[in-house]
Parts: sequence; structure tokens; C-alpha cells
Amino acid sequence: MLLKCFHFLWLPVLYFLSNVCVRTINVLLLFYSFSQLNVLPSFGFLFDIDGVLVRGRTPIPAAKTAFQKLVNSQGQFLVPVVFVTNAGDCLRQKKADQLSHILGISQDQVMMSHSPLRMFKRYHPKCVLVSGQGPLLDIAQDLGFSQPVTIEMLRAKYPLLDVVDHDRAPGVLVSLSVILFGEPVRWETNLQLIIDVLLTSGYPGNPYHHENYPHIPVLACNMDLMWVAEAQSPRFGHGTFMVCLENIYKKITGKDLKYEALMGKPSELTYQYADYLIRAQAAERQWKQPIRTLYAVGDNLMTDAKNELASSAATHCRSVLVCTGVYNPHTEVPLDTKESRTMIFHGHRDFRFDPALVEPDHVVPDVNAAVDLIFQLENFAPN
Repeated sequence: MLLKCFHFLWLPVLYFLSNVCVRTINVLLLFYSFSQLNVLPSFGFLFDIDGVLVRGRTPIPAAKTAFQKLVNSQGQFLVPVVFVTNAGDCLRQKKADQLSHILGISQDQVMMSHSPLRMFKRYHPKCVLVSGQGPLLDIAQDLGFSQPVTIEMLRAKYPLLDVVDHDRAPGVLVSLSVILFGEPVRWETNLQLIIDVLLTSGYPGNPYHHENYPHIPVLACNMDLMWVAEAQSPRFGHGTFMVCLENIYKKITGKDLKYEALMGKPSELTYQYADYLIRAQAAERQWKQPIRTLYAVGDNLMTDAKNELASSAATHCRSVLVCTGVYNPHTEVPLDTKESRTMIFHGHRDFRFDPALVEPDHVVPDVNAAVDLIFQLENFAPN
């Protein structure tokens, strides 16, 4: 009888102790799980703009939601972020201002297709012919060039060269290199005058000399064959203009047009510069954790997949493709090598096509899904 009473008295105690043990284990498990979360970033974002954040001037709805997850209550970024665009028709500050409706960013976080030209200091003091649209002189001078000459300036100095415009009547500019910022408005005039400069070694008033080869240096930014705006179908990009220039030059001379440098995605130079900007941000924020992984979020298989990240200094490079721009999720990259030979390659002439390099690591519906995925992959839980 005494034993039964003793057993009865100890049952509540045992029950209480068992609950304490379970709760203690749950707390320990919760503490362990939180201890595994990263609160300091060891990765960075490289965001494309057109087709990922906006289409033309129209914001993509998922973009604002995505970027609310990337900043704290003071509006500071929780991870290093660079906006890498192949656009080249404006200054960095204007592009940053255009994105202000999504998120307040500084021009130091914006990388235009022409941004790496800051490193080409040997050309900065020389006379350079610049082609494209927008405030070309301001862009060139902001990059460090002290003697830029636009197509319009050349056209005014040598009116007889532009016979496309029959109303111009018949003044010497010397161009030591050509910089292609982006597709111009008057393609026929730009093509004519650039060919004139190349075939006269920078003296466009002189007769052609086909033996002047290799020609004066040509530096080109943005090789996108097409890009997306508000229209349902992609529009011609600067890559299309370059195809025209290359073929005209070869048709006249029988030789290939050569480039001193190619900038903009997917060139190695562009992603080396973007990697530098990411690390500079991390250093400025005094994040001690080394940046081990870069995630490129884009909409174009030919420019936003693995090929663009091949030379980055980061240990790991990952591409995340969204379905809000150029990429069509119903078009697959052929796995058979023989079949891949018949696939139409939209990349630049000087870049090789390898199906393995245009296979993204991840495909998601939009940029918001991309941010969620990357946070999950990195086990990232910011304070």
C-alpha cells in the first residue's frame, strides 16, 4: 500500500521532469539551428536591370518586394549589391535615379557597360571618336577621357563624308581610337564615318588605305544582340550594330575588324570589375566575412549564365535566370553536342559557344523568387 502511494506521489514529479527535458532539448535544438544561420554575408548579388527589375521604364512588380528583403530598417543593404547593366546611354547617377522608385541606391552600386573604361587610362589623354546616344561627351569625360569627339562633331567638320544627308554642304580632326558606347540613332551615318576613320588611320579627310592593318584601336561596350523593353518582342541592341560594322569592314577590306577590348556582359573584364565593386562595398561596411560566392541574377542565357562569371575572384559563381525578360522558359538548351551546332548563337563573334556555359544554375519566375532562393542557399538570416 505504501509503495502504491509512493508511486502515485512521484508520477507528477516524473511528468514535470520529462516536460522540462523536452523543452530543454527543444530550446537547444532551436539555439543550434539559429547558430547555423549566417548573419554576416559571405556572398554578393549582381543584378541585371532590364528584364529583371524593369521592362523599359516600367517596373517589374516583383522587384520592389525583392529589395525590401535586402535592406534593414535604416535602408542599408544587408549584403553587397551591384547593378550590372549593358546599357551605356547615360551616366551612372541617372541610372541610379531611374531605379529610385524601387530602392534608393548610390551610383557606386551601378555598373554600366562602359564602366570598365575607367581602367583604360592610356587612352584617356588621346583623341577618341565616340559612338552611341545620350550625353556622350559627359559620359566620356566622366570616365576620364579628355578629348572625346562625337560623330556629330566629325560630321560637322567633314560635311562631304556624310552624303546620306543631301542637304549638307562642304574645315581637321584626328581620331586615335574608336569607342562604341552603344547603338546610335542614325546607324547609316555612324557606320559610314566609323569606317572612314578606320580605313584612314584616324584621318577621315584622307583617301582609304586598305594596307593600314591592323587598324586603330576599337573598344566596344555592350554586345547584346537584342534587349527587351515594353514591346512584346525583343528590340535590336548594340550587338546588332556591331554585326553591321564588322560585316561592312570585312566586305570592303577582306579582313576581320579587331577589338582592343570588349566590355559589358558576358565579358571577363566586366565581371572582374563587378567583383572589385562587390568587395569594395564589403570592406566599406567592415564586413569581415570574405565574399565566397557571387550570384548573377539575369534574364538572358547568352549573357547572364555561367560564362560571364568564369574569371571572377570569388570561390564560387552561380547564375540565377529569371523568366521576366529575354529568356523563354519553353526554349531549352540542347544537351546533344551535335544538336547544339544547329542552335542559333546570339553572342558576339569573338566569344565561343559552349552549351555548358549557358546552362544556368537555377531558373526562377522572378527576382523576388531569386532573392528567396539565394537566402535559402546561403542559410542567411540578417539581424
